[in-house]
Amino acid sequence: MKNHLRSYLHYLQLEKNAARNTIASYALDLTRYLDVLEQNNVSAPDAVRPKHVTGYLAMLHKMGLSPRSISRNLSSVKMFHKFLVGEGITTNDPTQQIDPPKRSRELPDVLSQHEIELILRQPDVATPLGIRDKAILETMYATGMRVAEVTGLHQSDVLRDDGVVRVFGKGSKERLVPIGRSALEWIARYSSQVRSSLSGKRKGHDVLFLNARGAPLSRMAVWNIVRASVTKAGIKKEVHPHTFRHSFATHLLEGGADLRAVQEMLGHADITTTQIYTHIDREYLKEVHRTFHPRG
Repeated sequence: MKNHLRSYLHYLQLEKNAARNTIASYALDLTRYLDVLEQNNVSAPDAVRPKHVTGYLAMLHKMGLSPRSISRNLSSVKMFHKFLVGEGITTNDPTQQIDPPKRSRELPDVLSQHEIELILRQPDVATPLGIRDKAILETMYATGMRVAEVTGLHQSDVLRDDGVVRVFGKGSKERLVPIGRSALEWIARYSSQVRSSLSGKRKGHDVLFLNARGAPLSRMAVWNIVRASVTKAGIKKEVHPHTFRHSFATHLLEGGADLRAVQEMLGHADITTTQIYTHIDREYLKEVHRTFHPRG
């Protein structure tokens, strides 16, 4: 079974062009799954039964995993068995009739427009790194990019004349996202005043946002930039880089943007993923009604 797992991971990498983090997650989930099968003396795809899969899910529940994590594990197992059937290794798919556990749909935390403004004012733009941090925060809010997309952004991906950025999302899928005037101005200021001094001798390095040593910023570094600005702004909510993405989508919908357009900008393959923001939008509308309606 471990040999089949190696073949599956190669398939994800070479044929599906899956992201490295995605492949690592599948490897982790499926190695644990195969270890459990081995403990139950199941060593071949034909021998796996639905009871083995449901037993594995029950074990994850006892370990304290959330319904979301259990659903992700089941998805990994389902895709693995689907691969085995598709490759003609077996005709047995023990996961066909197994549904993921029901879970409540949690609404992500969102910042108000006023809170966003407060955060964006915090970097000290009298310093080089403050200019960089300001440019990063403005870019995150202007585009709704994931933190990995921000850290992977290249200078050549900022198409200033067209007012868009070229973003490479999950699975290296490319999309063009409009970027506002304010973010472009701060990127231009960072590029002209700061970036060349940070890059030093690494002149050929095209990654846009660099750390003090001239290397690309890590995701943790962006998280620290966000945390520092949130703390200085006096905001008590739990805010992380992805909160900017949620806020970007919510504020667009509050302003009347079309759901399909927001889906395109976020890079969601399925519109049902984007539809969670319509729930947030409804919560916002209800809050407005409660606040301003005479009988709210």
